[in-house]
Amino acid sequence: MARRDSFSPDWLQRRLRTLLPNFPTVSLCVSLSGGADSVVLLAALAARTPKRTRLRAVHVHHGLHPNADQWSVHCSAIAKQLGVPLTTLRVKVARTRGVSLEAAAREARYEALAAELAPAEILLTAHHEDDQLETILLQLMRGAGIAGLAAMPEVAPFARGTRARPLLTRSRAELETWARANELTWVDDDTNADEQFDRNYLRRRVLPLIRERWSGAARAASRSARHAAEAKGLLDALALADIERASNGPALTVQALRTLAPDRRRNAVRYWIARAGHTVPDTTRLEEITTTLLDARADANPSVDWNTTRIQRHADQLTVQTRPIEQDVVAEQGRVAEQSLEGESVATKSAPPSATPAENEDTSWSWRASASIPLPAHCGTLSITPDLHGPVDLDSLPDTLVIRQRRGGEALRPKKGSRTRTLKALLQESRTPLADRAIVPLVFANDRLIAVADRWLDHSVQATSATPHRGRFRWRRHEP
Repeated sequence: MARRDSFSPDWLQRRLRTLLPNFPTVSLCVSLSGGADSVVLLAALAARTPKRTRLRAVHVHHGLHPNADQWSVHCSAIAKQLGVPLTTLRVKVARTRGVSLEAAAREARYEALAAELAPAEILLTAHHEDDQLETILLQLMRGAGIAGLAAMPEVAPFARGTRARPLLTRSRAELETWARANELTWVDDDTNADEQFDRNYLRRRVLPLIRERWSGAARAASRSARHAAEAKGLLDALALADIERASNGPALTVQALRTLAPDRRRNAVRYWIARAGHTVPDTTRLEEITTTLLDARADANPSVDWNTTRIQRHADQLTVQTRPIEQDVVAEQGRVAEQSLEGESVATKSAPPSATPAENEDTSWSWRASASIPLPAHCGTLSITPDLHGPVDLDSLPDTLVIRQRRGGEALRPKKGSRTRTLKALLQESRTPLADRAIVPLVFANDRLIAVADRWLDHSVQATSATPHRGRFRWRRHEP
């Protein structure tokens, strides 16, 4: 086996040139937790980053651990010592039934980072080779498919920019060796010793035995992940072709899905659900969707639910939607940022909540300043969220949109080259419940209807495979 170069700032610069075509003329944002890995990443970048590269760091303060304030102070000190601007984002973690605290914290962290990232900025995270091995083994234990075994990609679209993991070919031991040699300090999360968490159990009990027998296990697993990622790309391309043939706006037609072989049908439906921004169902529920729902009577209107997602059949259509769930903790709206480089104190970066609009009134929505807008009573909220698989081309949207309810005569063109469809016809064909037809929010850009809640999009704002900044509308109804 060929000997690889040891970790160093010069190695990191070469790696970034390989991963990022425009490096060094880029903007980099390091996710700094305060642990050894992220401290090494930031210190190595600060030691060699060219002047043409804009470098900053972001620390997410979850407020869940008793030492969270101390970790935040430590990150501020590290950033100041390295001469790197640091923004601290304070978040409240929303817990929902059936979702672990770890998963909820991770979701809150990446939502905050996505909102913070500037257009074309690159988020760097310090995941390394050992993290990749742990992820692959955990996915195996969960019975994951190709997507899970592909694990973490080195580069992927994220929010309005890109996410890169330049340390995936370096081990935890290499990084800590460099940190000690350069007298860096970091914080240790004592929950990493709690073996009731699967990843900690794997790291502390299982992996030492694997490495005792197979010293190159992490590198071999990383190669397997790259092979799986290539296979996933081919399956995604096939799924996209299948759902484009089966789609009717955001819905899929049952008749078209029935023409597909069972494995190809599952592949298409799985991709369609993920593309809509929902978590993919387990094998049992996926089988129920692709067999029971498709075989049901046209007037039965069956559905399959999991987590916050519902797949509903109406006549010849399958739709995916967010279903109401009970929340244990409501996420705090807004966040506080602290600029630590100059020792300055707190500046508020959250936008004030908008007033709830009155029914039948036009409401202006500056969506770049406030990603969510309240609707009239019992109509819920409408939001725009960045999503690398999202159907909306965010760059095609004007800074100000207009929200209104149905007044009659509205129409849009859901497919390029197709005829214009009236909203009335779309709602009737999809068997949308009458209660929803009365309150569905309509999104206008310069007096042109571009979106019907999160159900239909006009072709003029639809993303393509070449779209750099993608997202999706989300309509959350409030029950009366």
